[in-house]
Formats: sequence, structure tokens, C-alpha cells
Amino acid sequence: MRLATRPLIRNIYPETLCLLHRIYRHSRHHEVRQRAQCLILKHQGLSITELIKVFQVSRKTLYKWLEAWDVRGFPGLYRRPGQGRKATFTAEQQAQIRRWTQEHPKQLKQVLNKIREQWGVTVSIKTIKRVLKALRLSWHRFRRVPKGQPDPQEYAAKQEQLRELQGLDAAGVIDLYYLDQAGFCLIPCVPYGWQPVGETLTIPSSRSQSLNVLGIMNRHHDLKAYTSEQSINSDVVILCIETFFPKVDKRTIIVMDQAPIHTSYAMQDKREEWAERNLELFELPSYSPELNLIEILWRFIKYTWLDASAYKCWLSLVEQVESILSGFGEKYVINFV
Repeated sequence: MRLATRPLIRNIYPETLCLLHRIYRHSRHHEVRQRAQCLILKHQGLSITELIKVFQVSRKTLYKWLEAWDVRGFPGLYRRPGQGRKATFTAEQQAQIRRWTQEHPKQLKQVLNKIREQWGVTVSIKTIKRVLKALRLSWHRFRRVPKGQPDPQEYAAKQEQLRELQGLDAAGVIDLYYLDQAGFCLIPCVPYGWQPVGETLTIPSSRSQSLNVLGIMNRHHDLKAYTSEQSINSDVVILCIETFFPKVDKRTIIVMDQAPIHTSYAMQDKREEWAERNLELFELPSYSPELNLIEILWRFIKYTWLDASAYKCWLSLVEQVESILSGFGEKYVINFV
């Protein structure tokens, strides 16, 4: 019997066809979905030559798919134990590859050299990438962190206090805000993005002045923002707090880091006056920006919400930043868990 005209020996009845469609749509194994689709198309009348073009496989491979169906039925859609490509590396070798990758996270060629030197095995970068993905490693951006580390006891105590304040805020007993500053200029934070293979999307970059933003935000998307092309100092912070909170109806707490402009003598002098008005400052421990919720807002603006066109010129950058700040809570929303 010629392969080009080979019919299916095992018939595909309507119930069988329905189950094949379900497997094609929902199976988590690519090979199984592919073989189920092949049987569906063969049942619809496609020739072997047409199926070869659709699935980009050899005639021999296609014959094996059909033979497995005729002999074994639905189990033939799956590989038998021991079938398929054998693992290049043992479990112990994979664990060693993981350790080498952690030593050289940006240079897989270093890992390839160690594999060749230690085990006499030559593989490609693609093979190593497959191994690393199986080991649940992924290629993503590093993150900058503060140079120092907070005092563990102070950090734990402040974290617990902040958790209690968040509970009181959620219950409506107090108002809890987060204060911080951020700067925006024409040197962009380069984000990831989907791009056509072989092409690279570009973002213009140039030196420029900085647009400085002081923000005071709560978990309910109430954002009070002040923007300036001048630097922000203690006097500006004091003026913004007094402008944004001329009168408070209940105990209000503002969370901030220990930047010099937040701990200056001028700020300390205002604490007692503000406390009499039910307005308190909560200082975070040093080197703990992750405790300040407004840091998430700055990250979203820089890496997600600012369009590449914002970096074409200074005016475009200012317009987009101010548009995002004014649209926060309606057009721009963060799900604070």
C-alpha cells in the first residue's frame, strides 16, 4: 500500500471525533495536540502530502503517527515510556549547570566552557537554555537594590507596625498615605516588549533636565502630586504636606523613608505642630524601599505606562507624566494586594 494514499484502519466515529477535538483544544502536551489535529484533518480528507506541508514533518514521521493510532488508538497519541529524545545531562549534572549559571548569570558561554572541560560534552546555547527553563530559571531583568541592609530587628518591628496601620486604614479608623519623590528625564528606563523576530524596537535617549515629582498616595488610588523642574528639598516637602492636608478629619499617617530632606531640622520642627492636628509621620527603616507602596507607582510609570513617544522631547515627557498622574485611579490603576 502506498503511503501517499494510506487510509486509516481504525475508524473515527462521531464520538471519537468529538474526543479528538477536545484533546486538540485542551491537552497540555504539544505533541498530543499535534497528533490529534492530524487525525482530524486526515478524517476530513486531507492527503498525506497535504498533511506533511501542514505539520512540516517527514513522511516517515507522519506514517508512525497514523500507525500508532491504528494499533493503539488514543494511547497512540502519547509517547510510550522510554520513547523520545534522551536527556543530555543527568540530574546531578543539571544541578551543577544550575550552580554554574548562578555564578555566571549573564554569560552562558562560561557555562558551556565548564561543561566541555569537566564532562567532555559539547552542546549549543539553545540546549543549555532548554535545561535552564526545565530547572525553572528565566531570563529577566536584574533589579537595583539599596547598597546597605536594614537592621533586622528594626525592619521586623516597623513591618509589623505598618501591617497594623494598614488594617486600621482598611477599617476606616485612620488615613494612611505614602510619600516619596521620583525623577523623570529623557534617558529612559528600558522595558521589555514583544518585537518581530530580527527587528529591534528603539526608544530615543538623550540627556536632559529632570522632572521631579513629589507624590503622596494611599491604597485607594487617592494621589496628590507636585511636579517641578527644580530640585525638591525639605521646604517643598513641608509646603506640600500643609497644602495637601490643610485639615484632617481623623488620625492621618504619612509613611516616608529616611531621606535627608525627610529627617532635616525643618521637618523635625513641624512634627509637634502636625501631631496636634492628628497628622503623623511614620519613618521607614533605612534601605527598605519595598515597604513604601508609592515605589510601585513609580515603577509602573517608568516601565509600563510611559509610552516610547514620551522620550522624543522634553515637552512630550512632561505631558505624559502629568497625564498619568492626573489619570491615576481611573485610567491608570494598580491592584494593591
